[in-house]
Amino acid sequence: MTFLFPQCSSPFLNILLLILLTLTATAHSKCKFEAIFNFGDSNSDTGGFWAVFPPQHGPNGMTFFKKPTGRATDGRLILDFLAKSFGLPFISPYLKSIGSDFKQGANFATLASTVLLPNTSLFATGISPFSLAIQLNQMKEFKFRVDEYYSSSSSSHPKGWTQLPPPNIFGKALYTFYIGQNDFTSNLKAIGIEGVKQYLPQVVSQIVDTIKEVYKLGGGTFVVLNMAPVGCYPALLVELPHKSSDIDQYGCLISYNKAVKDYNAMLKKHLQRARRALPNASLVYFDTHSVLLQLFRHPNSHGLKYGTKACCGHGGGPYNFDPTVFCGNSKNMNNKILTATACSDPYNYVSWDGIHATEAANKLVTLAILNGSYSDPPFSFQNLCDLQPLD
Repeated sequence: MTFLFPQCSSPFLNILLLILLTLTATAHSKCKFEAIFNFGDSNSDTGGFWAVFPPQHGPNGMTFFKKPTGRATDGRLILDFLAKSFGLPFISPYLKSIGSDFKQGANFATLASTVLLPNTSLFATGISPFSLAIQLNQMKEFKFRVDEYYSSSSSSHPKGWTQLPPPNIFGKALYTFYIGQNDFTSNLKAIGIEGVKQYLPQVVSQIVDTIKEVYKLGGGTFVVLNMAPVGCYPALLVELPHKSSDIDQYGCLISYNKAVKDYNAMLKKHLQRARRALPNASLVYFDTHSVLLQLFRHPNSHGLKYGTKACCGHGGGPYNFDPTVFCGNSKNMNNKILTATACSDPYNYVSWDGIHATEAANKLVTLAILNGSYSDPPFSFQNLCDLQPLD
């Protein structure tokens, strides 16, 4: 909002105008949530994995940041858009020691993270060691350090020196969970859908138990994003064996999306039960699956062009995905260097690299989260915050 004032030399009027501008800015940025604490995998990792396992490479980040920032997409994630809508800065990765600012939250998510512990025989290699249980322990340690810092002799800490939040922030924060996809996809080749289904109840139970633990730490508002329709992912369409009869009219894998739908129904049911054990909490289930399914099926209806085709990849064709040359990587084949490059118009795609969504898709999902139309129970952030526009 722009304010135009006539020039005036009166000190009194100048003070009044300054007060008015200050009040207006304060009212405009008013929001119940003063921080975000996030648990998740690469769908919400803002740089934690690459802080531990550098280096990262382009073209990730090309749309918004103009350089790689540890995000597995061309621009911003859902978490980034949520923070912006609340008037908060980008949420720093807990694992990033240089340049992080935790005064308004922390992000415990890392690429390839699972809900269940990765050292079990259920999981193949290539899984992050930072499972949900580890992320919960990091959250507990973070809160302990914050409490310890402010309970110690404050005179030894220069004012403004710390990048930690105030101790009361934990009751004023939004807690988001976007994890479980790697538990589902990492073993599909090895044990198939029926094998994966056997341990999905454990995944749901672990998510619910983690929420209850965070509730004990002072958490009051939780948003749990369900699993996306992975059967529409270009990567799975290329890598997983399937019959033509298993492809629906939109080009997605029927059996895999059905398994995801069953998992999501189980997650929703358990969260509904958990509300009785958390009487003072708002526990919201968000149907990411339905929103993304619409984007994959009807991209043109949402301002996009390509559903099940990756923007960044190699090989062209209907999916533009080659599992041997992942986005940004190169390989030598018959003395010829092949590189998986990015398209010039990622804003037209749902899928960035065959697995992760583009910034354009993430923005559309965020808008659905904010208006509460895909939430159970219905939960509109517009009633709690003066939301900032998403540019």
